[in-house]
Amino acid sequence: MSNSGSCAIGVMAKAPRPGYAKTRLCPPLQAEQAAALSAAFLRDITENIALAARQTPISGYIAYAPAGQEALFDGHLAAGTRLVLADGAIDAPPGVQGFGKCLLHAIQAMLALGHGSAIVLNADGPTLPTSILARAAQALAENPALAVFGPAEDGGYYLLGMTEAHAHLFADITWSSPSVADTTRQRAAELGLPVLELPVWYDVDDEASLRRLLAGHSPQDQAYPAPFSRRALRRMALDWLQPDLAAE
Repeated sequence: MSNSGSCAIGVMAKAPRPGYAKTRLCPPLQAEQAAALSAAFLRDITENIALAARQTPISGYIAYAPAGQEALFDGHLAAGTRLVLADGAIDAPPGVQGFGKCLLHAIQAMLALGHGSAIVLNADGPTLPTSILARAAQALAENPALAVFGPAEDGGYYLLGMTEAHAHLFADITWSSPSVADTTRQRAAELGLPVLELPVWYDVDDEASLRRLLAGHSPQDQAYPAPFSRRALRRMALDWLQPDLAAE
C-alpha cells in the first residue's frame, strides 16, 4: 500500500522501562510506577492517533531509541502502530545536536517511507484533543509549503510537522528549556517557512499535571479522555492523589 497520501505521526518515545521512562515524574512516582504510566501514555496516544486517522489519512508510529528494544513496546500500542528508529545516528548540520538529531532522524525516516508529510509528537500529552491531530495532518495535505506547530504551556512544543525535513528547525536549540517554542518559531522565520500554529496544550510531567490528568476535563474542551492513563493512576492508589481518587 502506498504511503504517499498519508501523514506519518511519530511519537517520540523510550521503551517503558523502570529507570528510563518518564524519569521527570520521579518523584513523586517510583520508577516502576513511572514505567507503568509511560506504557499507559503510549497506549492512549497511539489510540488517539488511530482515532484521528478515521478523519484523514494518518499512519501512526513510535519513533524510538535505542535500537534493540522493539519488543518492549509489545502490548502497549494501538493496533497497526509501527516502529521507526530515531536514535539520532544520522548526518546532520553542526547546530543540530542532542534531542534535535533524534527529532530530525524521525522526520527523515518517516518521509523516507514514502509519506507525504511527517509529524513528531511528544509522549507526554495523553489528553491532546483528537481534533488537533487531524487538523495538523489535514493542513499539511492541503498546503505542503506549511509547517505545523503545537506549542506547549511550558514553553516547549508537543507537535511539529512538515513535508520536507527542514534541519534548521532543530538547530541551536536549548532543549528542555522554556525557550524551545520561541526559538523554533525563529528558525521557521529564518527559513521563510509559513507556520500554522495549533492551540496550546499541556504536558503531564509533574505532580500538578498528574492531578490535572486524573481530574479529567469538561466535555466542552474536547480533550482526549486518556482512559488507560487515568486507570493506571487510579490503580496506583497513591496517598497524595487520594482526594482526586475520591472525586472519581
